[in-house]
Amino acid sequence: MAREFSRTQRIADQMQKDLAQLIQFEVKDPRMGMVTISHVKVAKDLGYADVYITVLPIGEQTQEDAVAVSLEVLRSAAGFLRHELAKKIKLRVMPQLRFHFDASIERGRHLHSLIEKAARELREKEKE
Repeated sequence: MAREFSRTQRIADQMQKDLAQLIQFEVKDPRMGMVTISHVKVAKDLGYADVYITVLPIGEQTQEDAVAVSLEVLRSAAGFLRHELAKKIKLRVMPQLRFHFDASIERGRHLHSLIEKAARELREKEKE
C-alpha cells in the first residue's frame, strides 16, 4: 500500500509550520506586513522550496506595497531563515528558500464578487 504523504510533502508541512513561527517571532522588520504562509512546495531533490505567502497590509500601506516590501524583507532574510530551519529540521540538505506571493486568495475574492454581482443582477431581472 502506498504512503498517504510523500517525504517531500512531510518536509514541506514541517517547513511551513517552522517558517511561520520564525517569521512571527524572529524577523523583526517594521516594514513587513502581517505575513501568512499559505503553502510550501519542496523540490524532489530538496534543492529549493517555493514558499507562497499572503500579506495583510499594516498602517497606510496598499496591498501592492505591502506585498513588495514583505517579499523584499523575506528574500533578504532567506539565509537566516534557512539557517534557523536547519537547526530545527534535521536534513542532510536544507532547500534554498524562494518566496512568492500567493495570488489565489485575491483571485478567489474577485471570482466571488463576480458571482455575487451576477446573482444580484439575476434577482433584479426576475423581479421585473
